[in-house]
Amino acid sequence: MGRIKSALEIALEKTESVKGDKTIASQFESKQKGKKIANGFLDDPKKSIEEEIKKCPREEKQSLKQGIYDVLYSQLILPDTEEILTRVETAVKGLQVIFGDSHFNQMAKQLSQVLHQYMEDAAQYEEAIKRQYAPKLKQKEEEIAKRLGKKVALDPFQDPEFITFYNQNMTALKENYQAAIDQVKEAAAELAEK
Repeated sequence: MGRIKSALEIALEKTESVKGDKTIASQFESKQKGKKIANGFLDDPKKSIEEEIKKCPREEKQSLKQGIYDVLYSQLILPDTEEILTRVETAVKGLQVIFGDSHFNQMAKQLSQVLHQYMEDAAQYEEAIKRQYAPKLKQKEEEIAKRLGKKVALDPFQDPEFITFYNQNMTALKENYQAAIDQVKEAAAELAEK
C-alpha cells in the first residue's frame, strides 16, 4: 500500500521546480521603493524625486519610476479642499519630473489653473445652492419650532432633502471639470507606457 502524502508535501513537490528570480524580486523592491519616495514627496514636496531617481542603479530605474508613477497617478482627482488641491498639484509636479515632457508640463500648468477655478466655482456654487434652498430650510425650522415650542436652527447638511439637492447640483459642476483631470490622466498613462 502506498504512502499517503500530506497537503504540504504535495505543495512542496509542485513548487520544487519554481526557482526565485532575482530580477523579479529586485524590480518588485525597486517599485516599492518608488512608492515610498512618492509618498514622501507628497508629504514633503521639498524632497527631490529627481535625486532619488539619479541614485538608483540603471537596471532598477524603470521599476522605481513605475512605483513613483503609480502613487502620483492615484492622486489625480478633483479636490474638495485646499489640502487635497495642494496634494494634486504636488502629484502633478512629481509626474512632470518623471516624464520630463514639455507637452505634459503645459497640460500641468493648465490643470493647475483649472483646479483653482474649480475650487472657486465650487465655493460659489455651494453658497448659491444654500441660498436657493434657504426658504425651504426656514420653513422646516418654523415647523419644528411650532412642534417643540422653541426656535430651532437647522444645518442644511443634516437635511436629507438638501443633501440630495446639493449632490445633484454639485455633480453637474464636477462633471464639467472632470474632463480636465481625465485629459491629464490619459496623457500621463500614455507617457508611462513609453
